[in-house]
Amino acid sequence: MSTSRCGVEADQGTRDLPEEWEERMALATPADTVRGMFFLDMLEAVRALEGEEGVRQCVGAGGEPRFVEFFNYPVGTWLRVNDAAARVLGPRCGGWEEAQRQLGRRAMADMLKSAAGKALLLLSRGETRRLVSNLPSVYRAAVNFGERTVIWEGPTRGRVVMRRDFMPCAYHEGVLLGGLEGLKARAVSVRGSRMEVLDSEYLLSWE
Repeated sequence: MSTSRCGVEADQGTRDLPEEWEERMALATPADTVRGMFFLDMLEAVRALEGEEGVRQCVGAGGEPRFVEFFNYPVGTWLRVNDAAARVLGPRCGGWEEAQRQLGRRAMADMLKSAAGKALLLLSRGETRRLVSNLPSVYRAAVNFGERTVIWEGPTRGRVVMRRDFMPCAYHEGVLLGGLEGLKARAVSVRGSRMEVLDSEYLLSWE
Protein backbone atom coordinates (compact mmCIF):
# COMPACT_ATOMS: atom_id res chain seq x y z
CA MET A 1 0.00 0.00 0.00
CA SER A 2 1.29 3.48 -0.80
CA THR A 3 0.10 7.08 -0.54
CA SER A 4 0.71 9.56 -3.34
CA ARG A 5 1.15 13.28 -2.93
CA CYS A 6 -2.45 13.56 -4.10
CA GLY A 7 -3.52 11.55 -1.06
CA VAL A 8 -4.81 8.46 -2.88
CA GLU A 9 -4.29 5.12 -1.16
CA ALA A 10 -4.46 1.93 -3.24
CA ASP A 11 -2.39 -1.14 -3.99
CA GLN A 12 0.14 -0.84 -6.77
CA GLY A 13 0.85 -2.75 -9.98
CA THR A 14 -2.16 -2.16 -12.21
CA ARG A 15 0.15 -2.15 -15.26
CA ASP A 16 -1.71 -0.10 -17.84
CA LEU A 17 0.84 -0.55 -20.62
CA PRO A 18 1.27 2.07 -23.40
CA GLU A 19 0.79 -0.54 -26.13
CA GLU A 20 -2.49 -1.65 -24.52
CA TRP A 21 -3.60 1.98 -24.42
CA GLU A 22 -3.24 2.20 -28.20
CA GLU A 23 -5.09 -1.10 -28.62
CA ARG A 24 -7.96 0.11 -26.44
CA MET A 25 -8.22 3.25 -28.55
CA ALA A 26 -8.36 1.09 -31.68
CA LEU A 27 -11.11 -1.13 -30.22
CA ALA A 28 -13.36 1.81 -29.31
CA THR A 29 -16.30 2.51 -31.63
CA PRO A 30 -18.36 5.71 -32.07
CA ALA A 31 -21.18 3.95 -30.21
CA ASP A 32 -19.07 3.67 -27.02
CA THR A 33 -19.76 6.87 -25.10
CA VAL A 34 -19.10 8.64 -21.78
CA ARG A 35 -21.20 11.35 -20.13
CA GLY A 36 -19.82 14.88 -20.30
CA MET A 37 -19.79 15.20 -16.51
CA PHE A 38 -16.72 12.94 -16.38
CA PHE A 39 -14.82 15.24 -18.72
CA LEU A 40 -15.77 18.21 -16.56
CA ASP A 41 -14.64 16.41 -13.39
CA MET A 42 -11.23 15.76 -14.93
CA LEU A 43 -10.84 19.32 -16.13
CA GLU A 44 -11.75 20.71 -12.70
CA ALA A 45 -9.17 18.44 -11.06
CA VAL A 46 -6.54 19.74 -13.47
CA ARG A 47 -7.65 23.34 -12.99
CA ALA A 48 -7.37 23.02 -9.19
CA LEU A 49 -3.78 21.79 -9.34
CA GLU A 50 -2.32 23.12 -12.59
CA GLY A 51 -4.48 26.08 -13.59
CA GLU A 52 -5.91 27.10 -16.95
CA GLU A 53 -2.82 26.15 -18.98
CA GLY A 54 -3.19 22.54 -17.85
CA VAL A 55 -6.88 22.62 -18.77
CA ARG A 56 -6.06 23.96 -22.24
CA GLN A 57 -3.67 21.07 -22.83
CA CYS A 58 -6.35 18.53 -21.90
CA VAL A 59 -9.12 20.17 -23.95
CA GLY A 60 -6.76 20.38 -26.91
CA ALA A 61 -6.03 16.65 -26.65
CA GLY A 62 -9.76 15.87 -26.84
CA GLY A 63 -10.38 17.91 -29.97
CA GLU A 64 -13.64 19.35 -28.61
CA PRO A 65 -14.13 23.10 -27.98
CA ARG A 66 -16.07 22.41 -24.77
CA PHE A 67 -17.88 19.66 -22.87
CA VAL A 68 -21.51 19.65 -21.70
CA GLU A 69 -22.48 17.73 -18.57
CA PHE A 70 -25.27 15.54 -19.92
CA PHE A 71 -24.03 15.07 -23.49
CA ASN A 72 -22.49 11.78 -24.54
CA TYR A 73 -19.01 11.81 -26.08
CA PRO A 74 -16.98 9.01 -27.70
CA VAL A 75 -14.87 7.06 -25.23
CA GLY A 76 -11.89 7.62 -27.54
CA THR A 77 -12.21 11.35 -26.80
CA TRP A 78 -12.39 10.60 -23.07
CA LEU A 79 -9.26 8.44 -23.27
CA ARG A 80 -7.29 11.23 -24.96
CA VAL A 81 -8.38 13.82 -22.40
CA ASN A 82 -7.79 11.38 -19.55
CA ASP A 83 -4.27 10.54 -20.71
CA ALA A 84 -3.44 14.23 -21.11
CA ALA A 85 -4.82 14.98 -17.62
CA ALA A 86 -2.76 12.18 -16.04
CA ARG A 87 0.37 13.42 -17.78
CA VAL A 88 -0.25 17.00 -16.64
CA LEU A 89 -0.90 15.89 -13.04
CA GLY A 90 1.69 13.11 -12.97
CA PRO A 91 4.66 15.17 -11.72
CA ARG A 92 2.61 16.53 -8.83
CA CYS A 93 0.89 13.25 -7.96
CA GLY A 94 3.88 10.93 -8.17
CA GLY A 95 3.34 9.43 -11.60
CA TRP A 96 0.75 8.66 -14.27
CA GLU A 97 -0.96 5.83 -12.34
CA GLU A 98 -1.25 7.85 -9.15
CA ALA A 99 -2.75 10.72 -11.14
CA GLN A 100 -5.29 8.25 -12.59
CA ARG A 101 -6.31 7.19 -9.07
CA GLN A 102 -6.75 10.81 -8.08
CA LEU A 103 -8.93 11.46 -11.14
CA GLY A 104 -11.09 8.40 -10.47
CA ARG A 105 -11.45 9.22 -6.80
CA ARG A 106 -12.56 12.74 -7.61
CA ALA A 107 -15.04 11.51 -10.23
CA MET A 108 -16.77 9.31 -7.64
CA ALA A 109 -16.69 11.99 -4.94
CA ASP A 110 -18.32 14.48 -7.32
CA MET A 111 -20.90 11.92 -8.44
CA LEU A 112 -21.90 11.20 -4.84
CA LYS A 113 -22.64 14.91 -4.38
CA SER A 114 -25.02 14.92 -7.36
CA ALA A 115 -28.73 14.09 -7.25
CA ALA A 116 -28.00 10.62 -8.64
CA GLY A 117 -25.27 10.10 -6.07
CA LYS A 118 -27.49 11.14 -3.19
CA ALA A 119 -30.12 8.70 -4.43
CA LEU A 120 -27.47 5.97 -4.50
CA LEU A 121 -26.44 6.72 -0.92
CA LEU A 122 -30.08 6.67 0.15
CA LEU A 123 -30.62 3.36 -1.64
CA SER A 124 -27.50 1.98 0.05
CA ARG A 125 -28.92 2.89 3.50
CA GLY A 126 -25.46 3.80 4.73
CA GLU A 127 -24.18 0.25 4.18
CA THR A 128 -20.94 -0.20 2.26
CA ARG A 129 -21.90 -3.65 1.00
CA ARG A 130 -25.15 -2.31 -0.50
CA LEU A 131 -23.27 0.50 -2.21
CA VAL A 132 -20.80 -1.94 -3.77
CA SER A 133 -23.69 -4.16 -4.92
CA ASN A 134 -25.21 -1.13 -6.68
CA LEU A 135 -22.01 -0.16 -8.50
CA PRO A 136 -22.94 -1.91 -11.78
CA SER A 137 -26.02 0.31 -12.10
CA VAL A 138 -23.90 3.40 -11.34
CA TYR A 139 -21.59 2.55 -14.22
CA ARG A 140 -24.53 1.92 -16.56
CA ALA A 141 -25.78 5.44 -15.88
CA ALA A 142 -22.38 6.92 -16.76
CA VAL A 143 -21.24 4.92 -19.80
CA ASN A 144 -22.99 2.75 -22.38
CA PHE A 145 -20.29 0.12 -22.78
CA GLY A 146 -19.02 -2.77 -20.69
CA GLU A 147 -20.38 -5.17 -18.12
CA ARG A 148 -19.65 -5.11 -14.37
CA THR A 149 -20.30 -7.92 -11.91
CA VAL A 150 -19.84 -8.03 -8.13
CA ILE A 151 -18.72 -11.35 -6.62
CA TRP A 152 -18.77 -11.56 -2.82
CA GLU A 153 -16.05 -13.47 -0.97
CA GLY A 154 -17.06 -12.44 2.54
CA PRO A 155 -19.10 -9.80 4.45
CA THR A 156 -16.54 -7.07 3.75
CA ARG A 157 -14.58 -8.52 0.86
CA GLY A 158 -15.45 -8.97 -2.78
CA ARG A 159 -14.40 -8.64 -6.40
CA VAL A 160 -15.73 -6.32 -9.10
CA VAL A 161 -15.19 -7.84 -12.55
CA MET A 162 -15.31 -5.47 -15.53
CA ARG A 163 -15.50 -6.68 -19.12
CA ARG A 164 -15.13 -4.60 -22.28
CA ASP A 165 -14.22 -1.51 -20.30
CA PHE A 166 -11.81 1.01 -21.82
CA MET A 167 -10.76 2.99 -18.75
CA PRO A 168 -7.42 2.50 -16.98
CA CYS A 169 -7.25 0.13 -14.00
CA ALA A 170 -5.78 2.85 -11.81
CA TYR A 171 -8.71 5.16 -12.64
CA HIS A 172 -11.20 2.48 -11.56
CA GLU A 173 -9.19 1.92 -8.37
CA GLY A 174 -9.76 5.58 -7.56
CA VAL A 175 -13.47 5.35 -8.42
CA LEU A 176 -13.94 2.32 -6.15
CA LEU A 177 -11.89 3.86 -3.38
CA GLY A 178 -13.99 7.02 -3.60
CA GLY A 179 -17.18 4.99 -3.29
CA LEU A 180 -15.97 3.17 -0.17
CA GLU A 181 -14.77 6.45 1.33
CA GLY A 182 -18.17 7.96 0.64
CA LEU A 183 -19.64 5.71 3.32
CA LYS A 184 -16.71 6.24 5.71
CA ALA A 185 -15.45 2.66 5.41
CA ARG A 186 -12.24 2.00 7.36
CA ALA A 187 -9.04 0.14 6.43
CA VAL A 188 -10.04 0.25 2.76
CA SER A 189 -8.03 -1.76 0.24
CA VAL A 190 -8.56 -1.62 -3.53
CA ARG A 191 -6.36 -3.67 -5.85
CA GLY A 192 -6.92 -3.84 -9.59
CA SER A 193 -5.44 -6.13 -12.21
CA ARG A 194 -5.95 -6.31 -15.96
CA MET A 195 -6.87 -9.74 -17.33
CA GLU A 196 -7.25 -8.79 -21.01
CA VAL A 197 -6.97 -5.53 -22.89
CA LEU A 198 -10.58 -4.57 -22.03
CA ASP A 199 -11.16 -6.88 -19.05
CA SER A 200 -10.08 -6.29 -15.45
CA GLU A 201 -10.99 -7.16 -11.88
CA TYR A 202 -10.74 -5.35 -8.55
CA LEU A 203 -10.38 -6.91 -5.12
CA LEU A 204 -12.09 -4.76 -2.46
CA SER A 205 -11.97 -5.08 1.31
CA TRP A 206 -12.75 -2.86 4.28
CA GLU A 207 -13.63 -2.96 7.97
